[in-house]
Amino acid sequence: MATVANAPANAARHLTELTLDFLAYLELERGLSRNTLEAYRSDLQQFGEFLSRRTVDPLAVAPGDLRAYVSELANGSGHRAAAAPATLQRKIACLRSFYRHLRREQILESDPTSELRAPRSRATLPKVLSRDEVAHLLAQPRGSSPTALRDRALLETMYACGLRASEAIALELGQLDLQSGIVRARGKGSKERIVPVGSKAIQALRAYLDKGRPRLVGLREEPRVFLNARGGGLSRQGLYKIVQRHARTAGLARRMSPHTLRHTFATHLLAGGCDLRSLQEMLGHADIGTTQVYTHLSADRLRDVYFSAHPRAQIEHS
Repeated sequence: MATVANAPANAARHLTELTLDFLAYLELERGLSRNTLEAYRSDLQQFGEFLSRRTVDPLAVAPGDLRAYVSELANGSGHRAAAAPATLQRKIACLRSFYRHLRREQILESDPTSELRAPRSRATLPKVLSRDEVAHLLAQPRGSSPTALRDRALLETMYACGLRASEAIALELGQLDLQSGIVRARGKGSKERIVPVGSKAIQALRAYLDKGRPRLVGLREEPRVFLNARGGGLSRQGLYKIVQRHARTAGLARRMSPHTLRHTFATHLLAGGCDLRSLQEMLGHADIGTTQVYTHLSADRLRDVYFSAHPRAQIEHS
């Protein structure tokens, strides 16, 4: 029988073995990405450290242990700061998935996480730009050099289609149909969705594809649309630098990231009368609850409609 002194080491070793089996299942049967697998591995390692301090075996975890762990994550402990709401949700989702796997494999008879919930927290609202700020940002790439044409096309397309940074840098020539005015974006899980492209973005893309991209790509065979100065596909870091450079010249550096254009795309569509379900399709959200975060900013649209339509409001507003 294990001694008390050996209990933490045995618990950690046991969890390591179970974690490796769980990660193999996620990779081989669920096809999760390396980044997701690494996040889950790190989350379970942190959970193992908690169990070791309490000398609890991972197969003997009680709901009270889990509540204590979530409380520690939410409030911070020792050298660890309190987890951000999104991080806390991910860590809890990892535990739930892990113990469901053990239950499915009949390693456990019951799931100790069945009642586990994250503390409620107020969602962080996305930062968005006004219409004037967007216009000012999109006007920053000036001139007719290949990189200026690329930057103009890149910013216009990200705002026109609400693309994620990963989708923009992975966008290939075969996904563009400028004649029909659509982009076939490949989102999370390689799911494809069709997004319309506005006339300004089409104009910028045509200028880049005709006069800018050929000078960047040279004789290389490169399917991706947006290229770096050496003719290869643009990296995430390269995209970030482009957005930040033009945001700085527009006086928006503190409020900008590549994702800001996606948030702004969604908010402006809702303010213009787009329905939530259509917006969900264009953003590629699996759950409409994710899309609903943008509805808070449609209040401006409602206010404008109210003052333009209500006869008494028109008098007082004038």
